[in-house]
Amino acid sequence: MSAVLKAGLIGLGSMGRHHARILAGLEGVELVGVVDPMGDKNGWAQGAPVLSTVEELIARGIDYAVVACPTGLHEEVGLQLADAGVCALIEKPLADTVEGARRLVEAFESRDLVAGVGHIERCNPALLSLRSRLEAGELGDVYQVVTRRQGPFPHRIADVGVVKDLATHDIDLTGWVTGQTYTSIAAHTVSKSGRPHEDMVSAVGQLSDGTMVNHLVNWLSPLKERFTSVTGERGCFIADTLTADLTFHSNAAVTTEWEALRAFRGVSEGDMVRYAIPKREPLLVEHELFRDAVQGKPADICTLRQGLRTVEVAAAVIESATTGLSVSLRTADESLQGVAN
Repeated sequence: MSAVLKAGLIGLGSMGRHHARILAGLEGVELVGVVDPMGDKNGWAQGAPVLSTVEELIARGIDYAVVACPTGLHEEVGLQLADAGVCALIEKPLADTVEGARRLVEAFESRDLVAGVGHIERCNPALLSLRSRLEAGELGDVYQVVTRRQGPFPHRIADVGVVKDLATHDIDLTGWVTGQTYTSIAAHTVSKSGRPHEDMVSAVGQLSDGTMVNHLVNWLSPLKERFTSVTGERGCFIADTLTADLTFHSNAAVTTEWEALRAFRGVSEGDMVRYAIPKREPLLVEHELFRDAVQGKPADICTLRQGLRTVEVAAAVIESATTGLSVSLRTADESLQGVAN
C-alpha cells in the first residue's frame, strides 16, 4: 500500500458530494475516481474522473472506496469491492436487509479487509463528549436515553423509510454512547406522504443493562430537531447535534426550603452547565479515522459488525410496528453465528 492512499467514491448524490469534497482535500489521500452512471451534472466530483461502473474504479488500483449510493445497492457494491480486495467505508445503514448486512460482514472479514459504516453521529463533538463523560462515570447509573430526530421530508430518499434512513442514526448512537446493546423494542409507525414507506416512528426499547430508550423520528415536521438526552443517577445530559452543544443538568445539592417554589421547580433541580467543546466537522473526522484504520493505525471506526446490529434493531422496529408486538433481539454473539471470524 502506497504512502498516499488511492481512494474512490461510489455515488455522487446529496451525501456523495460531501464525501467528494472531504476526500479531495484529505491529507494522505488521493481521490482517483468517482462512480455515478448519471455523471457529474452538478460539478461535485472535485475534478476527479467520473466513471460509469465500479469495475472501472477498481481497475484504477484503489486502496479503499466510499460507498454513498442508494441503500438498496450497498450489498451489491460492497461485495464487488470485497471480492477485489478493496477496503470500504459504507454509508449507513450498512444494507437494506439483515441478510445483506450479514453477507457484507462475512465478505470483508473473511478477507481481512478494513471496512466501516458511516454512522456519522459518532463523530459529532457533542456526542463524543457525552460518551467520554458517561465512560468516566460522571452520570452514575444510566436510567434512560431519549432521542428526537425530526424535520422536513428529504427528497433525496426514495428507497427506504424513516426507520432505515433516520432512526438508524439514533439506534447506533444510543448503543455507542452507552456501550450497551438492545434487548427488546416496540414501535408504531405511520405513513402520510403517500409513499410505500413509513414517515414517522415512535419506539420504546430496553438495553442490555436495563436502560430504557425512547425514539421519536419523523420527516414530516417543519421543525428540524436533533435531540439526545441521557438521564441517570446524578442528573441529565442533553446533546443538540445540530449545534454540537452538550449541556448537563445536575441533581440539586442544596435543599429547596421554600415550599411554593419547590412545588414548581421540584426537589432535585440543580446547576446547569453548558460545556465548551472543540467543534470539528464530523464528516472530516469520520474520514480521518477511516484513513487511519486503512493505514493500520488505531482508529475508533464503526465496524461492520456494529453496523449489522443497527440493521437488526431497525428491522425489529419495522417488525414490531407491523405485528403490534414487542420484539426481543438476539445477543450480539447469536446474531453473528455463521459469520466467518
